Amino acid sequence: MERAIALSIENVRSGSGGPFAALVVRGESILAIGTNQVTKLKDPTAHGEIVAIRTACQAIGSFQLIDCDLYTTCEPCPMCMGAIYWARLAKVYYANTRDDAAGIGFDDSFIYDQIGLRPGERKIPMVQLMREQALGAFRQWERSPVKVKY
Repeated sequence: MERAIALSIENVRSGSGGPFAALVVRGESILAIGTNQVTKLKDPTAHGEIVAIRTACQAIGSFQLIDCDLYTTCEPCPMCMGAIYWARLAKVYYANTRDDAAGIGFDDSFIYDQIGLRPGERKIPMVQLMREQALGAFRQWERSPVKVKY
């Protein structure tokens, strides 16, 4: 965690991004580091956790990090939580809370609230189109002998 905190402080000092950093660790080895790169890369998905998860997956050649832990300087946002679960990380260690982040302008409560709503009730309109046609891909997936389950 000390390394992650140092990286988050350096990220702010250098002007590279927000005050967030994360490490993916397997055993005693750091597989990947990630710092918030949202403004630098002009990419809203470039959170420290996402950057670290992507790098770790590439390093081990797998989309799952089953035997790895994540050290992050703040309780993960909804997007990062999704990535953590999809990557199947074993454990998450965090320092600051979501309330600490909200106190400096990074308030994710609106997103947490929106996730619980049905699509038609969300602030950003969500309109379903061409479901029957799109189900064709799902049917193909179900029958595919080369699919990789995840």
